[in-house]
Amino acid sequence: MLMSKVDVDATLSAREVGLLLSQLCVRLGFCLPPPEVERLSAAPPSSARAFTDAVFVAEGLDPVACDTQLYRQVLEVVFTGFRNTQGHQ
Repeated sequence: MLMSKVDVDATLSAREVGLLLSQLCVRLGFCLPPPEVERLSAAPPSSARAFTDAVFVAEGLDPVACDTQLYRQVLEVVFTGFRNTQGHQ
């Protein structure tokens, strides 16, 4: 289970970003438009929380004011992706 104060840092490759965004699209319906995918792939945030926030913003949602359960679901997928990456620190 993901604890509320836990975060993980990693350097994601463009391929890893693409795989993670694909998982978010299939599992949770967070399907970003191609320009946003390109933007995140070119300069991905280096922490799971920052990446999650960037996904929400790219979807036009406020990560602070959004549904807490939805945020946690997205963060869990992102957290797992960051933990499984080659660049995990």
